[in-house]
Amino acid sequence: MSSPAIITTSDLKKIYRVGDVEVSALRGVNLQIARGEFVAVVGPSGSGKSTLFHILGGLTAPSSGTVAIGGTDLSKISDSERTNMRKTIVGFVFQKYNLLPTLSARDNIEIARNIAGKDGALDPEFEEVLKSLGLTARLSHKPRAMSGGEQQRVAIARAIVNRPAILLADEPTGNLDTENSNAVLGILQDLNRRLGQTILMITHNPEAAAFADRTVTMRDGRIVP
Repeated sequence: MSSPAIITTSDLKKIYRVGDVEVSALRGVNLQIARGEFVAVVGPSGSGKSTLFHILGGLTAPSSGTVAIGGTDLSKISDSERTNMRKTIVGFVFQKYNLLPTLSARDNIEIARNIAGKDGALDPEFEEVLKSLGLTARLSHKPRAMSGGEQQRVAIARAIVNRPAILLADEPTGNLDTENSNAVLGILQDLNRRLGQTILMITHNPEAAAFADRTVTMRDGRIVP
């Protein structure tokens, strides 16, 4: 990789215990993602993709092994520092948008800045990003008045409003038709190429993965060739 790794995992393992039963979700995952890469993680249901996503986002801890974000070992920072990381360093996009239904599109985006302790007002530079997302005329609308594709674009804008180093996207086109899926994937690709946004996308769809620079395949909790 030409750029230093911004995400590094080493022998990452995750075991879930249900009563006396142990289920290995990750079985020694070694992964490096360079700053500015767009990587798709693909694999069947139960392959460990979502578990990897949650660990990389600091949402859950591994059973063993290490994960470093920007050179910081997540096991060596406090819960409050991991929370701050999720507010400022990592942005999240989910399949179900997770927009607040009582707020307008603009308010849904600005609240992410408030949560991060910043002035909620969007700066002129970001207004240009909103224009590139095709949202300028839709910012006063609430989610129920927007299409699925528009809601996902709002979710993307919310995820990147604090200029995170990493954007984690979990099945971002899972609820969209082909046309809207391609539009959202094109937006992610543009963010990566034009703004240098590092993106890791979880997907089961090979056609979606084709928008990324590199594809990582998982099966039975491992990365496979």
